[in-house]
Amino acid sequence: MNRSRSILSLCAVLTLTACVTPQRDIYTLAKEARLQARPGKVKSPATTTGYQKLNLSGTKRDGILYVPRTISKPAPLILMLHGNRDSGEIILHKIRAIADEIGAIVVAPDSRDFTWDVARGPIDETAINRFGADVAFIDRSLQYVFSRYEIDPKRIAIGGFSDGGSYALSVGLMNGDLFTHVIAFSPGFMRLKNIAGHPQVFLAHGTNDDILPIDQCSRVFAKAIRNAGYDLTYVEFHGRHVVVEKIARQALAEWFGG
Repeated sequence: MNRSRSILSLCAVLTLTACVTPQRDIYTLAKEARLQARPGKVKSPATTTGYQKLNLSGTKRDGILYVPRTISKPAPLILMLHGNRDSGEIILHKIRAIADEIGAIVVAPDSRDFTWDVARGPIDETAINRFGADVAFIDRSLQYVFSRYEIDPKRIAIGGFSDGGSYALSVGLMNGDLFTHVIAFSPGFMRLKNIAGHPQVFLAHGTNDDILPIDQCSRVFAKAIRNAGYDLTYVEFHGRHVVVEKIARQALAEWFGG
C-alpha cells in the first residue's frame, strides 16, 4: 500500500476510533481543525522568561506560557494540553523541570470549557463535527508565541494527557505539517477529518488504567498508527491513569529533546 492510501486508511479507521463505544469505519474529508499559525519572522520580540499568562481569552479560562532561562535560539516549542477539568497551569507544572532541562518554550492553553470541544459529548460519529472554539484558541495561542519568540520549525511538539492526549493525537495528526512530534499520555480517542505531514508519534499508557482501558485505547491506536507508516514510539507502563514522571522524561527530554 502506498503512503497516500495508507493515510486514507488511517482516516477511515481512526475517524471514529474511541475506547468508550463500539464504532464503525468512516472517512470524512473536511478542512476544519486546521491550524494557520506558523513560526517565522518575530514581529514583536520578547525577552521575558518564566511564567506568563496568555491573556488572550478575556475569561478565567486562558492559559500559561512558560519560557525557561535556558532558552536556546531558535527554541523548541511544546504545546501541552491538560486533562478533563484541569488547566494549562496544572499540566505545565508536570513538565516544567523538563522544559528547563531542554530549553523548550511551553504553551499550555486552557480548553474553552471543562474539557476539549470534541470530548464534550458522545464519542460517536457526531464528535468529529465539534472541532471549533478550542482549535481556534490553540491557533491564537501559537500565533502569540510565534510573533514573540524565535521557534525552531523542526522541533515543535503537541502533547497532552487523557482528554488532552486524545486532542493532541487528533489535532497533531491533522496538522503534522506544523507539528514535528505528537505526544499522547493515556489517550482515549482520536478523531481525524484529514491528515497532513508525517510527524513522529510517542504514545504511552498504563496497563492498569481503570479510566481508559489500554486494550480498547492505546493498543488499538498504536496498531493503526504503525500500520499507516508513522514513526511510532509506544510505551506501556505498570500504572493507572496518570502521567508518570519517568515516562514524561522519556518522551520530552530523550525522545523530543534529545
